[in-house]
Amino acid sequence: MAHTNESMVSEFVLLGLSDSWELQIFFFVIFSIVYVASVLGNIVIIVIISSDSHLNSPMYFLLSNLSFIDICQSNFATPKMLADFLVEHKTISFEGCMAQIFLLHSFVGSEMILLVAMAYDRFIAICKPLHYSTIMNRRLCIIFVSISWALGILHSVIHLAFTVDLPFCGPNEIDSFFCDVPLVIKLACMDTYEMEIVTLSNSGLISSSCFLALIVSYAIILITVKRWSSSRSTKALSTLTAHITVVILFFGPCIYFYIWPFSRLSVDKFISVFYTVCAPLLNPIVYSLRNEDFKSAMRKLRNRHVNS
Repeated sequence: MAHTNESMVSEFVLLGLSDSWELQIFFFVIFSIVYVASVLGNIVIIVIISSDSHLNSPMYFLLSNLSFIDICQSNFATPKMLADFLVEHKTISFEGCMAQIFLLHSFVGSEMILLVAMAYDRFIAICKPLHYSTIMNRRLCIIFVSISWALGILHSVIHLAFTVDLPFCGPNEIDSFFCDVPLVIKLACMDTYEMEIVTLSNSGLISSSCFLALIVSYAIILITVKRWSSSRSTKALSTLTAHITVVILFFGPCIYFYIWPFSRLSVDKFISVFYTVCAPLLNPIVYSLRNEDFKSAMRKLRNRHVNS
């Protein structure tokens, strides 16, 4: 990056979660377990969906892509955070910091759009069941996935374009364990009010519009399901509960951060941990425990390997 020569700051210092060595070792153990469980859990979801013909439906195709995004999200900052727990001086290069910003917003933006696509899939399946196989074909699913990645990357590029050329001449301490736009912008040696508005507008637009679309679609679905008989609605409500749980836990921290992105509280970095480290674990937990078809596929895969 050519602008690096014009900036006095070549690296940033990450303050992390705590100054206590004992707490850092405790966090290292706990988050290592969560990280491994998250990555392996999402890999298992992808393997089970790809190996079981009964899960060859648009919903599970979108779910496998959601798991892939969660694997990516688990790896953009968590491995460095774990390594930093074991060292005293936690730094990240300017280029590494910009890369984290790009990857974070690409994955998060893509996941938001993909969750909307999954809600649309459930809307068609429940509200227009006779047309489901016609509307939700593989081609449309691939288009949804492509759009989610394209919009996620576009969302990230907009952030990066306004951040990468800012003059950084000190200080260079980031009160977190990874780089994010609001934390980096406040270190620039210039008035960043306009930048803050652009950041808020960009992130607020994609998160609020996706969340609104999800709320509307699930409200319509729930009204439709309420009219069904209790036996028919049980399976639909089980699937919807899983989806709504993921949506609330995913969008909650995101909306919180971008309501007031440039005024930070001490609890914010721990919410960041949930958002970046724990949130990718939601899919393996929620979908494996709440979905009977998926649990049945897991048992068949396990029995197949035991017998072999």
